[in-house]
Amino acid sequence: MQQPQRESRFSKEEVTYEYKKNIGYFILKRIIDILGALCGLLVISPVMIIVAIWIKIDSKGPVFFAQNRVGRNGKKFVMYKFRSMCTDAEVLLGKLKKENEMSGPMFKMKDDPRITKVGKFVRKTSIDELPQLFNILKGDMSLVGPRPSLPKEVVQFTSFQKRRLVAKPGLTCYWQVNGRSDVSFEQWMKMDVEYIEDRNTWLDITLIFKTVGVLFGDEGAR
Repeated sequence: MQQPQRESRFSKEEVTYEYKKNIGYFILKRIIDILGALCGLLVISPVMIIVAIWIKIDSKGPVFFAQNRVGRNGKKFVMYKFRSMCTDAEVLLGKLKKENEMSGPMFKMKDDPRITKVGKFVRKTSIDELPQLFNILKGDMSLVGPRPSLPKEVVQFTSFQKRRLVAKPGLTCYWQVNGRSDVSFEQWMKMDVEYIEDRNTWLDITLIFKTVGVLFGDEGAR
């Protein structure tokens, strides 16, 4: 039997109050985001250059993939990733809908034929997400927060699931360090809401270090 969802303590009217009450946390979080993104780009820039060249050699198309996502309070922004699929991936998606292995509005498939050879590697290691460090510097994302969803997914969310939109989306969160694609959609959404209700500086730092620990493990990655 499915576990009942924990009711969120946040409502739209409470978001502004919650921000003001914890303004110290949000200021420190932004400082950590900027310093973390800058340090990350400095350290991994050689890896990003190698991956960019590898993608260009492996298949036709751009190195980077840009896509509209939904951010904090429903604001849309352009999210960046290393391209891990063929250029006509969106066209082919319609033919693969019946192969979806994820419950809910999101699409996940273990052996997705749209993924390139390089794409399989960068997805398993989460290297494809590294360009989002630029999104963090721009202020669209945070190091820690719910993963940003597609607009077509958000319109199918329940009122409970939309609670995750009160937080700025992030590179990592509970879902990222707890199985990823092996977690059901409903449990994923519940994890995001729980993070929002539990978040603090120590939790964010803990999740960052846990993410580094699982970065090169392929368990649950697709």
